[in-house]
Amino acid sequence: MNINNYPKITTIMRGYTPEQALTIIKMLSGFNHKIGVEVTTNNPDYLKIIEEGTKKYGDTVDIGVGTVLDIGQARDAIIAGAQFMLGPTNFTPDIFELARRNNVITVPAAMSPTEILKMRSLGADIVKIFPAVTVQPKFFKQIQGPLGKMRLMAVGGVNIKNAKEFFDNGAGYLGIGSGMFNKTDVQGLNIEGLKKSVDNYVKII
Repeated sequence: MNINNYPKITTIMRGYTPEQALTIIKMLSGFNHKIGVEVTTNNPDYLKIIEEGTKKYGDTVDIGVGTVLDIGQARDAIIAGAQFMLGPTNFTPDIFELARRNNVITVPAAMSPTEILKMRSLGADIVKIFPAVTVQPKFFKQIQGPLGKMRLMAVGGVNIKNAKEFFDNGAGYLGIGSGMFNKTDVQGLNIEGLKKSVDNYVKII
C-alpha cells in the first residue's frame, strides 16, 4: 500500500460481530477509499473479518489491523490480507521489518516527542498519538514546530465535534472508534444511518 493513498480517516472496529463489521465494510465500499477500516486484534474474529472483507471489498476499501502488540499478531494479519497495522504502543524493529517486506503501512503509537522521533527513526509511516484527547489538538501543532512536519494520526477520544480541530492543528489523519457510528445503527445493521454518519466525517475531510 502506498502511504500517499492512505485514507485521512480510519474507523476502528472493536467488539463488532463479523456481520456488523462486514456490513460496515460493504457500506464503506461506496466511499472509494475515503475511509479506512481497522479491525482490532482483541476481537476474536479479527482475522476472519480482515480476510473476508479484503476478498469482497478490498478494491474499494483499505482494510488493516489494529491493537497489534507482537510480531505474531502482525504476521497473522498480513497473511489474512491486512494492508496496514496500528498499535497502542511502540512497535519493535521486527514488526517494522516484517511490514517493509510485505509493503504494509505501519502506524505505531507514541505520546512524547522522544517516542515520536524513535518510531519515525525506526521507519514508521505514520505515528499515532494516543490517547489524543489527553494531549489535546494543539499538541500536534506545538510538537511539529521544533520537530518539523510529520505524518501524525490522532486516536483516542476523537469524534465529530473535535475532528476538524485536530486537522486544523496539524494532525494528518484521524482514527475514530465508538464515536464513528450510532450504536443502534451498528446493532440494527442500518445502512442508511451508518452512511449518514460517514457523510458527516467526509464533509470534514
